[in-house]
Amino acid sequence: MTKLNPAGAGVDRPSAPLLSAAKNAARGDVLQVLALAALPMLAGAALPWVLLRPNRLAPGEYLRLPPALLALMVVLALLPLLAARFVPRLTWLVTGLAVVVVFWVLGLQTRSALQGQAEFARASAAAGVWLSGLGALIAVYGAGLLLAGRQGVLAWAWLPVVLALVLAGHLSGWSVLVEARNEGPRWVQELAQHLWLVGTALGLSTLIGVPLAVWAAGRERVAVAVLGLANAIQTLPSLALLGLLIAPLSALSNAFPALRAAGISGIGVAPALTAMTLYALLPILRNGVVALRGVPAGTVDAARGMGMTGRQIFWRVQVPLALPVWLSGVRQAAVLLVGVASVAALIGAGGLGTYIFKGLQSAAADLILLGAVPAALLAIGVDATLRRLEGWLGRRFGRVG
Repeated sequence: MTKLNPAGAGVDRPSAPLLSAAKNAARGDVLQVLALAALPMLAGAALPWVLLRPNRLAPGEYLRLPPALLALMVVLALLPLLAARFVPRLTWLVTGLAVVVVFWVLGLQTRSALQGQAEFARASAAAGVWLSGLGALIAVYGAGLLLAGRQGVLAWAWLPVVLALVLAGHLSGWSVLVEARNEGPRWVQELAQHLWLVGTALGLSTLIGVPLAVWAAGRERVAVAVLGLANAIQTLPSLALLGLLIAPLSALSNAFPALRAAGISGIGVAPALTAMTLYALLPILRNGVVALRGVPAGTVDAARGMGMTGRQIFWRVQVPLALPVWLSGVRQAAVLLVGVASVAALIGAGGLGTYIFKGLQSAAADLILLGAVPAALLAIGVDATLRRLEGWLGRRFGRVG
């Protein structure tokens, strides 16, 4: 049932019963999400939490939670569901507490396991930690659905507490942080190299892709050609593309000593940057062409009718309207490059992939996590930052499409 607004403008608004039904339906969806989150948390509580090994490579012994902590994790798995049912406004607090407790118990158990062990002993997170952490994060997502507008930031309240635990040294016994501490400056150097590879490749692909998109937006044959070529490049696996560039770049560096003196060769940074730049072209090109073509013809005609020149129409009308969609392509390219940069370590370009492949070669999961976790967090951070910028531009200038 709907009713007219008091102003009589003819705009229908949902009636109170409809709003109540929608709210109950939304809460029902959240309860299902929280029930789904409780399952891995309950399974995680029953599984081993720590793998204690005499050194980084040797097989070890799985350790389970003591009865008191097992009971705590079972209660914590069910608590978000009960909070959403009876005190929904506090659900974000309970789910955040679940994430914090997972990290707190991990730190407690790893430090306890290493007591009396040799310096080379390692205490890794076992299946119980990963399942409980996954369930807790699903619960945080469900709690976030109950928050509206700026209250959404409350769903991240657990993050500073977890960072405080790390900085206070509570997780110092966890094998991943032990490896990070041992690597020290080398890890920072590889992280900086990873960021440099991603930033440089994204800048080069933007410099190439933006003028190509502007050129192709008004020319159908050009658009088909450049999009087809960029699409064909992206069908190649990243590892194969790196391999295909080794021979021509080696030939060029041998033929032109100046290139070799500049550091261009078949392996290293040059082929990595070339492959990454080619890979990032497609989203920037495709979104640029779609965004520029999506500007309404009536808006362009109105600008022309106001006496704007072609250059003014492009910079003052088409670019601001196309920018949010275009930036969406840049965001996709940036996230893609964070992953491809990890593969570049195979040809000597460095980056966080160095630890991933080193861990694979020595069967050391801690080293794999040392490279994979920061790369994943970097991709999430880049995506969230550019997504917010994209939303702000959309609200500021409008959005085509």
